[in-house]
Amino acid sequence: MTISSIGTAPGRTHWTPTAPAEERSHWSQIAQDVAQTLAADALERDRANAVPHAEARLLKDSGLVTLLEPAELGGGGGHWSTAFEAVRIIARADASIAQVLAYHYINSTNIVFSVVDPSERERWHRATIDGRWIWGDSVNPTDPDLVLTPVDGGYRLTGTKRYSTGSAVGDVLVVNATIAEGPEAGTVLAFVLENGRKGVEYVDDWDFLGQRLSSSNTVKYHEVLVRPEDVLGALGDEPFSTLVTPGIQLSFGHLYLGIAEGALARGRELTNRRPNAWFLSQAEQYRHDPFVQRLYGELKARTTAVAALAEKVGQRFDEVVALGADVTTEIRGELAVEIAELKVVSSDVATDLTHRIFEATGTSSTASGIGFDLYWRNIRTHSLHDPVDYKKLEVGAHFLNGETQPLSLYT
Repeated sequence: MTISSIGTAPGRTHWTPTAPAEERSHWSQIAQDVAQTLAADALERDRANAVPHAEARLLKDSGLVTLLEPAELGGGGGHWSTAFEAVRIIARADASIAQVLAYHYINSTNIVFSVVDPSERERWHRATIDGRWIWGDSVNPTDPDLVLTPVDGGYRLTGTKRYSTGSAVGDVLVVNATIAEGPEAGTVLAFVLENGRKGVEYVDDWDFLGQRLSSSNTVKYHEVLVRPEDVLGALGDEPFSTLVTPGIQLSFGHLYLGIAEGALARGRELTNRRPNAWFLSQAEQYRHDPFVQRLYGELKARTTAVAALAEKVGQRFDEVVALGADVTTEIRGELAVEIAELKVVSSDVATDLTHRIFEATGTSSTASGIGFDLYWRNIRTHSLHDPVDYKKLEVGAHFLNGETQPLSLYT
């Protein structure tokens, strides 16, 4: 079967609007197995701060890396809501590796969002499935643009990109760069470079407070040859192709939710292990203290509310992506606002929860050997990816005035 015969929606997409329950159950169990493996030594690996090659292999061996690929070509045939749930489950145990997986899903599906020619899409899908590729990225828009200079046989790429998530462990990198001269000057191309391409330098400089195993290091490009067959397409404002940005923002919401759920579960374990109770309490154990119960009640209720919103927005994303070329600017804009709402509450709840839960787990939970600060360090680091205040502004401007934000790699 060829890619042109896959799916029923007009124009490019192979995804359908609704994920079957059997699919969600199947992939959730696989994600839980991966999370259990990662949880066994998450703190030790975080402290070692090594490039996560073994963790990347775990994602490959589990099959999660091809979850979104067309089943007709040998992929998992899964839906976006299923993929987001897998990210959320893994984030409960290891948010760094959940980030690598989330970005891989977004990066690899540039095949669908950026490539128009069905035969070219099939070529990229087959390579991804057969090689069980992990797709890293080098697209950070806050850095100066990388430069493409036209030469015989394609382009020469020069420049530097920080925050290139998954770059050191990715089989391929999706890169965005601007054509510097000639008739296409100013056009931004998305293209793919395999790991080890001549002139690509991976700088081992990712040493941050949290998300330490996300392989988000700097990449330098020294006169790298970019061939025509490496190119996915030019970035534009066609609504379907720009769903990449709402997709990555939605993955952030699930990442943050997973961190909150992981901290909540670990906090319950630590609290239930605490002997006795505070000497002024009428309870015999901390877990029976009404102040402790009140705190957990608040944190659990808020997390459950975020989970309900995440589920709703994930299903909405499935519906919109299934429209393919029928996605309009209005539909895309409304979806982006819904996702921004999730981004706001998931970021705020996770950051608050991972800080305040220490009030219930107590002094002993701050011991270095416990490592309970890992959840806070991870959410505090990634929640600064783009300022949440601008997401609040996005929601408020739409609510008050019906405005949507200009297209960018953040909105």
